[in-house]
Amino acid sequence: MGNPIRIKYLYHSGFSVETDKNLLIFDYYRGTAESLVKESPKNIFIFSSHSHPDHFNPVILDWQKDRPDIQYILSNDISVQQKNSNINLLAPYEKLEIGNLKIKAYNSTDIGVSFLVQDEGIQIFHAGDLNWWYWIDTPEEMMKAEKNFKDEVQKIKGETIDIAFFPVDPRLEQNYSAGAEYFIQELTPKIFVPMHFTDSPEILEKFENRMTEGPSKILKLTQKGQESIL
Repeated sequence: MGNPIRIKYLYHSGFSVETDKNLLIFDYYRGTAESLVKESPKNIFIFSSHSHPDHFNPVILDWQKDRPDIQYILSNDISVQQKNSNINLLAPYEKLEIGNLKIKAYNSTDIGVSFLVQDEGIQIFHAGDLNWWYWIDTPEEMMKAEKNFKDEVQKIKGETIDIAFFPVDPRLEQNYSAGAEYFIQELTPKIFVPMHFTDSPEILEKFENRMTEGPSKILKLTQKGQESIL
């Protein structure tokens, strides 16, 4: 993938991705990111996929006090009082070119968007809450959830994905990996990073063992602040 890429797990669905020129932060909720922002010599882009408090923490808007050059790319369901030119709101299927990034928003199966970001030839996908939310529900609701998810994955199909951040949620019990498995089967990202497991990192071991024969490398980051260099 060319220049080294540093991925840091912040918490839940929050990650930082450091490329040659840029620092990208996705869905910050908790963890240590402010010091990253303050100290980085790179261009800084902050993404929030939707307004749920475990994906959008308003504190991110305070970071521009130290870094007025920061750029925000937020789902358009997030209510922001500030109308600054560095705050970009995206609806599903909208595109944005900013700095050397090419960004496309896809839909979610909850609220908000998912993000496909091209940075220096690397394609990064952050799912937000796009997932097959396979709750044990009425047959009609279960069929609807499956159709909505699979239809959206088919819209993404054809994109090359180098790194994908995607939910593996133990609250779904035996269905915890259904969405991830379908996503990998259809889109074959080179590297798949599980997220949205909150305080149940043991689910990643189970998932990694399940996917040993799959086409994607599973990158298992379980501890806050844990890093990997690709």
